[in-house]
Order: sequence, then structure tokens, then C-alpha cells
Amino acid sequence: MKKEIIHTDKAWNSPSPISHATRFGNLVFTSGQGPMDPRTGKIAEGGFKQEIRQALDNLTAVLEAAGTSRENVLKAMVFLADMDNFGAYNEVWVEYFPTDRPARTAIQAGRMPRGFSVEIEVVACIPTAD
Repeated sequence: MKKEIIHTDKAWNSPSPISHATRFGNLVFTSGQGPMDPRTGKIAEGGFKQEIRQALDNLTAVLEAAGTSRENVLKAMVFLADMDNFGAYNEVWVEYFPTDRPARTAIQAGRMPRGFSVEIEVVACIPTAD
């Protein structure tokens, strides 16, 4: 088995030296996705909830480029600039993961790159026929 680097133009392309994701076998490991709109190169407008939606939309695009989807997310790691936003974060989270939610850890990260309020990374699988 060999690792595969995943890239998509449908998610924001960070100037950092990273890949959107790495696939190894049927596992996909994403880089953290923040609230940057790939069309404008700026943080999504509309407040904290819209920033979460943009980060999750970016993750969705990366997962699709890797051949999987949100439904196959096994574990999520969430970094919040301010834990006071945890309740609002959960409200949006259930929009994107209404059932069969993945395991998740959320931590306060404090100061984040580019003024992000949220960054999310996931591990997902690509289901195989048994």
C-alpha cells in the first residue's frame, strides 16, 4: 500500500506547505480546514456559525476529492478559538451530522492562524464491499 496525496480546488488552498488530505488504504486523514471561502480567499462572512459551515463545507470537498463523504467520518478534532462558542458550534454540527455522529474532541486553541475562530480535521474511511 502506498499513501496518496489528496488535493481539490473546491476547498481553500492554504499557503502552508500541506496537503488537503492523505489517503492510505481505505483511511483518509484531512488537514485542518478553517473558515476560508475558496472563492474569495477570505474568512466566510456572516458570523461564527457561517464560519463553521464554511469549514465543514471545505472538509466535505476534501472528503469527496478523496472518494468518501461526511457519512464516513470516524473521528473529528475541533479547534475553537473560544470555548464560549461551543454551544453555537454544536448547533451547526448537528446540521452536518444529523445521525450516526463520529467520535469528536473539541478543544480551545486560543489564537489561531489568520484569525480563524474554528478549524476542523477528520479521519474518514472509504467503505469497501465485504
